[in-house]
Amino acid sequence: MNIEEYIASGIIEAYVLGLASPEERVEFEQMCAQYPELVEARNNFELSLEEQARKNVMQPPPGVKDKIWNTIQQTTVPNTSKIIQMEPTTSRSARLSWVAAAAIILFLIGGFLALKFYNENKNLKAELKSSQDAQAQLDQRLRKMEDEQQIMNDPHTTVVNMVGLKGSPLSANIYWDSTSANVYMIVKNMPKLPSDKQYQLWALINNKPVDLGLFDGGEKVILKMNNTQKADAFAITIENRGNTGGPNLQELQSMGKAKL
Repeated sequence: MNIEEYIASGIIEAYVLGLASPEERVEFEQMCAQYPELVEARNNFELSLEEQARKNVMQPPPGVKDKIWNTIQQTTVPNTSKIIQMEPTTSRSARLSWVAAAAIILFLIGGFLALKFYNENKNLKAELKSSQDAQAQLDQRLRKMEDEQQIMNDPHTTVVNMVGLKGSPLSANIYWDSTSANVYMIVKNMPKLPSDKQYQLWALINNKPVDLGLFDGGEKVILKMNNTQKADAFAITIENRGNTGGPNLQELQSMGKAKL
């Protein structure tokens, strides 16, 4: 028999891993008695498996060993149980099986804990990101309110009271700072319009309307409108959504004179 071909046939791996048939095991052990190189090849394969098992062993979390040992000690064995004496073995294959089994168990425990910690960390990061976004939005709103409050309290700011015309329930205040040209509008009461309509604010300068922006009604809000350095009065009309032309005076809803 060509011993090199016999070694290359995979019989060594099958024998060490317990996959060989009883006949193959008997034949292999007889061949080992005849060929020292076969024994050397078997030893080298066993050593390589041991080394691989040691490299893949993951250390269990602190306390796991103590918990397992305590559980074993607390387990009582009935007096009627039959004690089976195990024969001692010094076979490297037996040692390898225990090392491989322990490596697999520790690997599974470590993998489970790693996945659990990964998911928990992922969820915590998502919650933190959500909290940071919410805080950023809140900070932005607070800064906007502070800026608006500062403008409203500025002595250079003119307050224009907008009242409804022709029985219109519309009500709003214009806060206009002619030095910075900022125009803010506080909506008090503006009925919600159909989806194809919008309110539009105008500045009247030398009897000519200047567009200060379109907006929707229905809520009490503070709106930043387009800037204007000059204004004799302000007016609000109802226009088609997205209006780019002049004001529809037939839909004039409110006017207020700028007191400068």
